[in-house]
Amino acid sequence: MGGHSRRGQGCSPRSGRWLAEGTGPTPGQAATHEHGHGPQTHADADALLPELEEFLAQPRTGAEVEEEVTGRFGEHAHRVWWALRTYAPIHHVPTSGPWSFTQPHAYLASPTAFGAAPGEAAAGVQRLLLAYLRAFGPASAQDFARFTLLGRPVITKALHELGDQVVRVAGPGRAALFDLAGATVPAEDTPAPPRLLPMWDSTLLAHAVPGRVVPQEYRPLVVRRNGDMLPCLLVDGQVAGVWRAVDGGLELTAFHKLGKAVWQGLSEEAEKLSALLADRDPAAYRRYGHWWDKGFPGVESTIVKG
Repeated sequence: MGGHSRRGQGCSPRSGRWLAEGTGPTPGQAATHEHGHGPQTHADADALLPELEEFLAQPRTGAEVEEEVTGRFGEHAHRVWWALRTYAPIHHVPTSGPWSFTQPHAYLASPTAFGAAPGEAAAGVQRLLLAYLRAFGPASAQDFARFTLLGRPVITKALHELGDQVVRVAGPGRAALFDLAGATVPAEDTPAPPRLLPMWDSTLLAHAVPGRVVPQEYRPLVVRRNGDMLPCLLVDGQVAGVWRAVDGGLELTAFHKLGKAVWQGLSEEAEKLSALLADRDPAAYRRYGHWWDKGFPGVESTIVKG
C-alpha cells in the first residue's frame, strides 16, 4: 500500500473555518497560553479579529499588521501578532514570482472563516478527518494524529460520530486502518509511476507508520534534525532518493541502484519539472545545499538538463 493513497483530493483554500475550529485554540487563547500576558489578553486579542479582517481585506506584510496591532498592545504587539497569524483565519498571498524565498510574507483575511460560530470544534475535526482520508486514506488514527497534532481521544470521538461515513479496512500491519465508505484503492501490485516531490510535500508527512512512503533506513537521510523534509524521488510509491535544481537542470540522487527503466522514468519527470521551473528561481533550495555537500552514502546520481 506504499504509494497508493489518493493524493491531492483533500482540503481546499475555502476550508479554513473548520480547519481552524478543529485544530487549534482561538488567537486569544493562544496568546494567553504561550505568552502569559494576563487575563485580558484572551478577550482583547479575539476582539481584535473584526478589525483585523477589515485591515486584511487587502494583502499586508507582517510588519504592517504588527504596526497596526501596536496601538492596542504596545510592547506585546509582536507576540499577539504571532498568535493571530498562527490561529486566526488568514492565509499567505504571493508577493513576487512563484517559488521564491526572498520576499516578505503577505497576509490576507480568509473569505469564509471570519465570524465562524464558536463551539464547532467537533464538527471541524470530523470534516478534517474526512478530507484527510479523501487525500491520504486508508490511514490509521495514529496517522491522523501525527498529521494534525490532535489527541487520540478527539480522533476516536470523531471516528465514532462519523458513523458509517468511515469504515475499517484490512491492512498489512496490526494498526486499524480507516477509509471513506465506498472509497477504492488500487491493487497492491499496481505500478506507481515515478515522481519528484517537493520539500515538505504532504504525501511525505501524512503517515506515522515507518515504511508507508519513506523506508525506515532512508528516513535519517531525507528528514533533517530540524524537521525539514528534502525534495524526494518516489519509485514505486517509495522514497528512493532526493533531487535538487542545478545550473541548467535537475540533479537526481538515488540511495540505491536503480534499473535503466526507472532512471528513464525519473528523467522524463525531471524534464517536465525543468520546463515548469524555467521561469522561476532555479536555486530556490540553495540554502539547503550543504546537505548535498556532505554527501549521501551508497548512491548514484545523474543530472537531467532542461
